Amino acid sequence: MSVREILKMGDPRLLRQAEPVTRFGTRDLQALIEDMFDTMHAASGAGLAAPQIGVNLQLVIFGFKANTRYPDAPPVPETVLINPVLTPLSDETSDDWEGCLSVPGLRGMVPRWTALHYEGADQHGNPISRDVDGFHARVVQHECDHLAGILYPMRIKDFSKFGYTAILFPELDANSDD
Repeated sequence: MSVREILKMGDPRLLRQAEPVTRFGTRDLQALIEDMFDTMHAASGAGLAAPQIGVNLQLVIFGFKANTRYPDAPPVPETVLINPVLTPLSDETSDDWEGCLSVPGLRGMVPRWTALHYEGADQHGNPISRDVDGFHARVVQHECDHLAGILYPMRIKDFSKFGYTAILFPELDANSDD
């Protein structure tokens, strides 16, 4: 299909509450999902939310076998998740570094639940229900935040742990678009 432009922090469309998807299995929905995967792969992303490409729908995609932006991260299954609902499995949280394709060149230390249950639907309306932890749980939370108009810098508690990727992580490609 095609690679879409990724909106950058400051664009007011990233701050909207996304609308639920009401029609599944359509050509338009399938084309959007294909464009999102093309866009995510072209940017070496771990995930992408529809609002990041200007589409105000509750749709996220994520997953990879290996990711150059997160070289130590374990694989996450490639997933289409529509109208997601997240439920923490405990009150336990952990802090870890995050970047975002809509906040290029920066990383920040972000608290997230360590384990959660997510449910929703795939592009055909089939139910999805999973318990996950670790990096998988972090990616899902990050992407689903986009559906509520939340960018990861809004969750940072200690801004001494927020900065340019090239400075914080010189071993990573300084030219990469986080």
